[in-house]
Amino acid sequence: MPIATTNPATGEVITTFEALTDAEIDTRLEAAAQGFQTLRRTSFADRAGWMLAAADILDAEQDQIATMMTTEMGKTLASAKAEVAKCAKACRFYAENAESFLSSEQVEPGKVNATQAYVRYQPLGPVLAIMPWNFPLWQAMRFAAPALMAGNVGLLKHASNVPQTALFMQDLFSRAGFPDGSFQTLLISASQVEAVLADDRVAAATLTGSEAAGRSVAEAAGRNLKKTVLELGGSDPFVVMPSADIEKAAKVATTARCQNNGQSCIAAKRFIVHADVYDAFAAAFVENMSALTIGDPMDSDTDIGPLATEQGRDDVTGQVRDAIDKGAKVLCGGEPIDRPGWWYPPTVVAELSPEMEMYAEEVFGPVAGLYRVQSYDEAIALANSTTFGLGSNAWTTDPDEQEAFARDLEAGAVFINGMTTSFNELPFGGIKNSGYGRELSVQGIREFCNAKAVWVGDTEPGRAGSHSE
Repeated sequence: MPIATTNPATGEVITTFEALTDAEIDTRLEAAAQGFQTLRRTSFADRAGWMLAAADILDAEQDQIATMMTTEMGKTLASAKAEVAKCAKACRFYAENAESFLSSEQVEPGKVNATQAYVRYQPLGPVLAIMPWNFPLWQAMRFAAPALMAGNVGLLKHASNVPQTALFMQDLFSRAGFPDGSFQTLLISASQVEAVLADDRVAAATLTGSEAAGRSVAEAAGRNLKKTVLELGGSDPFVVMPSADIEKAAKVATTARCQNNGQSCIAAKRFIVHADVYDAFAAAFVENMSALTIGDPMDSDTDIGPLATEQGRDDVTGQVRDAIDKGAKVLCGGEPIDRPGWWYPPTVVAELSPEMEMYAEEVFGPVAGLYRVQSYDEAIALANSTTFGLGSNAWTTDPDEQEAFARDLEAGAVFINGMTTSFNELPFGGIKNSGYGRELSVQGIREFCNAKAVWVGDTEPGRAGSHSE
């Protein structure tokens, strides 16, 4: 994929960029190494001041930033503005909490035969962040804010179709006052990533993207013994039981499936509904999906804009056609929209079976798979049948069922009677083929820190502690 801004609403190429040369990459890696030596020695108070300044810039320039993101990847302008606001909130969250999250943890000295013992959290160094296009600012920020506040420096390899957003990230932290080299954008191709990751000046990597990309980065990092955090998408279940508020569940289901034009890792994708309420839920869900307004993402009345890339539109089209060819029933939508750009309508597909691609694969567009089950056990078995395990939804007012879903759903997050989303206060990540490691919360900021054990013995003669391993 060329490094270029292409408006997905029209297919028009707006601007292109050249990939960095090897010499230019080397210059940036050296700047990162030097920047780390500076940033790691700054105080939490200094870092917090710079991070709060970044938040202020995001607030002040929200309209311009949102317009840039909508132009690059097609999300509605309203959702782009919300994304900018969410990034500012993350900056403030880590500015206010990083010091306490990374404060030394004391250990009772007598238990380890010391006069003093504690765990100190220290930054690792330059971290390579390989980020996707669907939330171009937020997904980079949920790495950048905790990493910089911990004293690490960032190297951002963003998706090739959002280069202006990527360059804005570098400019943002520079303008906010962070030392030179603290955060740099690398406009490079996918083929150049492995060499960057192998460089001794890079300490670790984080990736949000496809399962294939995650395996590739994990393999390269493993060869170089470097820490990674991977978030690789999901095929999230949305389970509706008889006691649920069906009208509310159907309304939230529509948003949960179509947020960000259906291009969200934690969007609900498989709607698993108990037979007792299946017909009522299906009718309400199809009505809601059919009522969404498709149009110019810059228009405030638009609910659904274009998919971000032509390939993405073609992939969704192929998955739905495969299901139809194998006997699935389309309840609404089901065909790409014939207009310039890369459009696909809100779609509901029922009567799915295991031989169909979309039965367990992630569909990255506004397409919902609808499943009928007869019991709680059948719902859980179907929900957990995928190789993914990122987010999950369950709808029930029965306290016993709520506890059971929290226990039995195989996912990094379980949301009961509400839409799956990310909060700064909660860890974000998955299990199984959805990856490993966590972003956000205290767990996220510690991922790229060295939990260093510090042991201080008695200095009086004859009273030294045991040093056996």
